[in-house]
Amino acid sequence: MEKKLIHLISAVRPNFMKIAPLYHALCKEQWVQTQIIHTGQHYDVNMSDAFFRDLMLPKPHMHLGIGSGTHAEQTGKVMIAYEKVLQKKQPDLVIVVGDVNSTVAVTLAAVKLGVKVAHLEAGLRSFDRDMPEEINRIVTDSLADILWTPSPDGDDNLKREGVDEEKIKRVGNIMIDSLEMLRPKIEQQVACKEYGLDDRPFGVVTLHRPSNVDKPEALKAIAKSLSKIACTLNLVFPVHPRTYKNLENFDCLSLLEKTRNLHLLSPMGYIQFMSIVFRSKLIITDSGGIQEESTYLGIPCITLRSNTERPITITQGTNKLCDPNQLLEMAESAIKNTRAKKPGIELWDGKTAQRVVESIREYLFR
Repeated sequence: MEKKLIHLISAVRPNFMKIAPLYHALCKEQWVQTQIIHTGQHYDVNMSDAFFRDLMLPKPHMHLGIGSGTHAEQTGKVMIAYEKVLQKKQPDLVIVVGDVNSTVAVTLAAVKLGVKVAHLEAGLRSFDRDMPEEINRIVTDSLADILWTPSPDGDDNLKREGVDEEKIKRVGNIMIDSLEMLRPKIEQQVACKEYGLDDRPFGVVTLHRPSNVDKPEALKAIAKSLSKIACTLNLVFPVHPRTYKNLENFDCLSLLEKTRNLHLLSPMGYIQFMSIVFRSKLIITDSGGIQEESTYLGIPCITLRSNTERPITITQGTNKLCDPNQLLEMAESAIKNTRAKKPGIELWDGKTAQRVVESIREYLFR
């Protein structure tokens, strides 16, 4: 029997955690050949290599080398580059993940050539069309042939938008698969010892969204709050390159550098970062995936956003939305409270990749 060919698309670091468990699960199957296509939307080669190494992924079978640019530039470049790949040989299925520009670009290029597309982490909605990611989600879900959702709200959103229910398959949260796959390595590494925090409570901070780091007023408010929070709770802050640049530009960096018990670090690989998250008392973030991971681990999470495409982390988890001006008050409240209870959300069990494999097999051999 001729093997089916699958393209597994990766573009940015959060994508790597989503494709890794699925890649490893597919490699165990005799009926499929899986190729990793890296669009290069995240152009930090060292960080990409570190994540691939942590996740035990091979070098990408193809690297499109797109790099930085505006939303239109990135989307257009990916479409052009990936169309050339498809014109040489078409896979039986293209799998896109998440909500970045490469996700929608690859989907558009594929469906225009009649290639089937599956979207992993489908159906998430923030209902905020000012977010470029929201546009990417809506367009991708409207075009894809298979929609793998992580939670019931994803199913409901797609049905409300008129998507054929036969396309929708709830498989659970693939990010939890990565966490459980690497749990032994994460627990072995005690990265917090490097900062003298192995016996002291601490929180973890991540910031990268334009609404927080590209606006001087918002970033200054956050920086002042972090400085005050660090008086009560040690903070570990791996700083995104754009965030670091804006901290400098908006005269916020010196305040944080002078703040005792606030540790500004370079971006980390997945295992190192999660080893810190595992031992933290509080998460302060504007990211998406860590809302889910902190919920799964039962760690209080403050999300510096007015909305989230992952509402289950609020209704059933440990997450709370926060305006930058409320950060200090909400952090102080979270620090006083005891550790949140691990909720146990349905299908967030580390077995999502296998459910996806079964869905692929059923689709391709029906």
